Amino acid sequence: MKSQIWIAVSVYVTVAIIRKRLNIEESLHTILQILSLTIFEKTPLNQLLETAGHQYSQDDPDKQLNLFNF
Repeated sequence: MKSQIWIAVSVYVTVAIIRKRLNIEESLHTILQILSLTIFEKTPLNQLLETAGHQYSQDDPDKQLNLFNF
């Protein structure tokens, strides 16, 4: 159990350092999702996060589902 907690903390800190060094404005959650989907791809991190950030932009309200049809 302790090792899983330390691994999670290590991954979080590593992603936070990568985010700061590459000046990425995406949230840590978004970066972790992108990395989990592309874990086996041989793509440099800066290129992967630059292109993925544009693909997963949440600025388009037409793609958002409406729960109560207001």
